[in-house]
Amino acid sequence: MEPNFESLCNEAISLIRQTGNFIREERANHPLTIETKGKNDFVTHIDKGSEERLVKGLKTLLPESGFIAEEATSTEKGERFNWVIDPIDGTTNFIHGLSPFAISVALMDAQEVVIGIVYEMGLDEMFFAWKGSKAYLNGKEISVSSRPTVADSLIATGFPYTQYHRMGDFMKTLDHFMRKSHGLRRLGSAATDLAYVACGRFEGFYEYNLNPWDVAAGAFIVQQAGGKNADFTGGNNYIFGKEIISANPLIFDEFLRDIKLFMEEK
Repeated sequence: MEPNFESLCNEAISLIRQTGNFIREERANHPLTIETKGKNDFVTHIDKGSEERLVKGLKTLLPESGFIAEEATSTEKGERFNWVIDPIDGTTNFIHGLSPFAISVALMDAQEVVIGIVYEMGLDEMFFAWKGSKAYLNGKEISVSSRPTVADSLIATGFPYTQYHRMGDFMKTLDHFMRKSHGLRRLGSAATDLAYVACGRFEGFYEYNLNPWDVAAGAFIVQQAGGKNADFTGGNNYIFGKEIISANPLIFDEFLRDIKLFMEEK
């Protein structure tokens, strides 16, 4: 029997709100236990605890589902459905008490995302969409902006902490967009950056060295809000391909062309 994606999305939102409350309470009442996974790549006991709650709750909602989860609290894979989870996207921000940081949850039906939810906890903003729906922020419909050129745009990016062989090319993009656009912003949470493209706060976002749990939910919300996503070649491998550009459709071709000038693998 085909799941009702709208109902499933609403049930997942309720679980994510409860998990957000758990994160706030833990942060307020207990000292953080911080582990280092790699250079500038951290995990706290709250990341792990919140992911365990999400995995348990989402498994109850869709028993046949598996998981692609950042902290690998479940490595079970579903034959058809898999939840893609980042319990706290923006952990470094979270450690330092700085917003934004977000819970990011997507549901994939084989290779297609059918639900996307990004809960930015600092502003208590729940972005969501399901297959066939519009995109929403706290229940109100949202859409990407209508600014027509990169020169009219505010652009978001993220600073990579591996793959430094691409850093020279990436620095050229920073110089380019500083000169060409309204400005660049680096918030420290890719899921939030994508949600902000979806609601028109940013016109475009690009970053490399990302994982599926960073982008699956946010990119889907952008899509349902009328935006476009691609990898740096213009292809569709942006969920698992470790690089993404996302933009409103009016600037998309120009934005992609600018990024391809510098960031295509030589």
